[in-house]
Amino acid sequence: MTLDKLEPGKKGYIVSVGGEGALRRRLLDLGLTPKTIVLVRKVAPLGDPIEIFLRGYELTLRREEAARIEVAEVQ
Repeated sequence: MTLDKLEPGKKGYIVSVGGEGALRRRLLDLGLTPKTIVLVRKVAPLGDPIEIFLRGYELTLRREEAARIEVAEVQ
């Protein structure tokens, strides 16, 4: 499943980060690395952007960027 499919209030851990070049490097630099647990806090009314919580801070991503991040839901 990808991060953009995770529902608000659900937790998941990052399995892999896709994308190429500068976009992938930016996502990794923001702390979106494999095995990191993320919580989807909110989704904007029109579905874009998505607010997530990871490593003690909040981060807002576009749905397009979140679709490149593979996650597994934490039970």
